[in-house]
Amino acid sequence: MTSTYTPPLAPVADSLWLSALVGLLPLLTVFITLGALRWKAHWAGLAALAVAILVAVLAFEMPVNLALLSASEGAVFGLFPIMWIVFCAIVLYQITVVSGRFDDLRASFHLVSDDPRIQAIIIAFCFGAMLEALAGFGAPVAITGVMLMAVGFSPLRAAAVALLANTAPVAFGAVGTPIITAGTLTKIDYNEIGAYVGHQTPVLALFVPLMLVALVDGKRGMKQTWPIALVVGFAFAVAQWVSATWISVELTDVIAALVALAAAVIMLRFWQPTGRDEALADLAAARKRELASVGSGSAGSGSLADDADADTDDAVESKEDMDARARDLTPGRIGMALFPYLLVIAVFAAAKLIEPIKEFLVGTDQKIEWPGLHGEIVNAAGKVSSTTIYNFQWLSSPGTLLLICSLITALVYKVSLGKWAKEFGESAIKLRFAFLTVASVLALAYVMNLSGQTITIGTWIAGTGTAFAFLSPILGWLGTAVTGSDTSANALFATLQQTAGQKAGIDPTLLVASNSSGGVVGKMISPQNLTIAATSVGLLGRESDIFRKVVLWSLGLLALMCMLVGLQATVLSWMLP
Repeated sequence: MTSTYTPPLAPVADSLWLSALVGLLPLLTVFITLGALRWKAHWAGLAALAVAILVAVLAFEMPVNLALLSASEGAVFGLFPIMWIVFCAIVLYQITVVSGRFDDLRASFHLVSDDPRIQAIIIAFCFGAMLEALAGFGAPVAITGVMLMAVGFSPLRAAAVALLANTAPVAFGAVGTPIITAGTLTKIDYNEIGAYVGHQTPVLALFVPLMLVALVDGKRGMKQTWPIALVVGFAFAVAQWVSATWISVELTDVIAALVALAAAVIMLRFWQPTGRDEALADLAAARKRELASVGSGSAGSGSLADDADADTDDAVESKEDMDARARDLTPGRIGMALFPYLLVIAVFAAAKLIEPIKEFLVGTDQKIEWPGLHGEIVNAAGKVSSTTIYNFQWLSSPGTLLLICSLITALVYKVSLGKWAKEFGESAIKLRFAFLTVASVLALAYVMNLSGQTITIGTWIAGTGTAFAFLSPILGWLGTAVTGSDTSANALFATLQQTAGQKAGIDPTLLVASNSSGGVVGKMISPQNLTIAATSVGLLGRESDIFRKVVLWSLGLLALMCMLVGLQATVLSWMLP
């Protein structure tokens, strides 16, 4: 044992590139076990954690006790607040199911559009962006995943759509937390960083709705619905650009989501796509096949997908049946169907935007210096790592706010406290492997971060000089893929990006912004978020299937972001604020 540990930069043969390759072993373990070997996510996470601890101890010479304590703090953080948020979002969803209001919710979306491709854009992209703006941390994927199931999507497709849609809004999620974090660490005005990000992520937003349509209905869907996909993407992109540059970093996603939704509603009054019936038929067939497959395997037994619709033959109602249900809706029933989600928006808006409430909630947080770990890890400058201080957000956590929303919803829906408690307990049992997965993944992230593996990898990539402008989004992508959080990716690499920019003669603000922008496309392949998506649609244990469904989208969008940032550093510098 040693009194303090300073993470080495190049511990393997004094070689930075060799040390970086060794540091990449835990990540390679995740991708190989999930993507190639098709392991279940909790086994992949545990295997990668074991590799990370071995690398930390044997290669980076981290004391065993500090490596294990790092893993323990990460595991606790994975359970609370991360899985606490997801768990409470699922409990809220379950209350809407047992109350019988889910059919009305489906019919309410039918009133806006009965086309599943348009519903994917409205639910996953527009409404998901609103949830990301206010909650973040996996809640949008969990909630929109089950909502897509409610309108007839197959489990795998619902998960993939929810993950792909949760890209462009992520940098400004949780009321701008990722960008504010980057500003705090680099001492660059976060409004300036936000303005730069607002000139990058809108390029992704422009195309994401079109990609969602392609994911739902292939080339046919793109040909038939491209006008509204581009209109919604353009509306979101322009609103995000304008808000981030001139209005408010904190409110950017709220404004962009509302503008995009308004654009969709207005356009649908004058234009409707063709091919709705064919798309619905294909969706019904895919759902029937997937639910039958899930039902025949142990991974899906007792799943949330079963609760969403046990009878696969009736998974997607006929146009006549849905039309009849929609005609029977009254404004009161529509309001009650949307009540839980409007309540979530209202509660989170109050908690994040009303200063007295925000200050009260933050004041309840408990800062805990992790026993045996805090003060034992210092950086090269001799400063003690702040990562070893655990913030116990027992009241201000988005999960607790969602739990309060579920209780209020149960009261309004006249669901007894006994039924609420039953759903609470059953949801905990269903999520047991998700808890294990996310705990192991966050334990992995903490071990990699505190042992120095992550910084070694980042420093190696940053050593490419002027070419680093093209590669800088990769660091954000990597950080978010590991931790599942754009905020954490900025905490890891924002100062490294700033330093690399200063050394290479590249605008440091551009590189700090690119870290956040690159991170948004890494979120969909993070094991943490894959588990959240799988859990929400009842595919727990099949995260590898979802991973293969979205990984190419993630890599394609990353390539686009790398190209954009590289050009902004040179010939497209006029794009920057």
